[in-house]
Amino acid sequence: MLLIPAIDLKDGHCVRLRQGEMNDATVFSEAPADMARHWLDQGARRLHLVDLNGAFAGKPVNGKAIRAIVDAVDDDVPVQLGGGIRDLDTIERYLDEGIAYVIIGTAAVKNPGLLRDACVAFPGHIIVGLDARDGKVAVEGWSKVTGHDVVDLAKKFEDYGVEAVIYTDIGRDGMLTGVNIEATVRLARALRIPVIASGGVASLADIEALCAIEDEGVSAAITGRAIYEGALDFAAGQARAAELAARTH
Repeated sequence: MLLIPAIDLKDGHCVRLRQGEMNDATVFSEAPADMARHWLDQGARRLHLVDLNGAFAGKPVNGKAIRAIVDAVDDDVPVQLGGGIRDLDTIERYLDEGIAYVIIGTAAVKNPGLLRDACVAFPGHIIVGLDARDGKVAVEGWSKVTGHDVVDLAKKFEDYGVEAVIYTDIGRDGMLTGVNIEATVRLARALRIPVIASGGVASLADIEALCAIEDEGVSAAITGRAIYEGALDFAAGQARAAELAARTH
């Protein structure tokens, strides 16, 4: 089980939002590249970046901070990035700049053709982000809940050739209330590709619960507010995941 620290970028700073509300942001660092190095020192083997301004603007906004983070990390630590990615040119530019995986969220739901084209043009580098409330997919910074069932949509995108699905239960994100294990397992069982859990990872107990379903296809978990506020010690969490993996394999 890979534990992935999230670095959410707003106005060039590392922040966390509560339930996706841009006006409910806590600034944790004004130097995101330093934060990236901190998580690497704690044992992170992948980083998750979100261009929050970009997600709302529909185009990249925090490019300078993103480049600084990519420059600060080793080539052997992949960086995945989402937020404001709406066309193939943006994807190509990010991949050229050293981003390993590009995450397409709202655009995948509203413009499935873009996702299909991206999977063809950049195989192995496209992850889809599906945010759901009560099993229905939400878009546009969670401001709109669609009629799409998350499992049905994920299966369609799997057929396009996406590398993985990041599944966020938006009722829990940033609230430190624990992961929605049931919904995450339901999705993972329906797919052949890995599911990355997101939203609510708050404690060692959550990591243990996720490790217990790793064989169902849940390969990683993204954690944010918990590691910034000290509810979860990242290094201890990653060590616990490694210990449980060694025990089961």
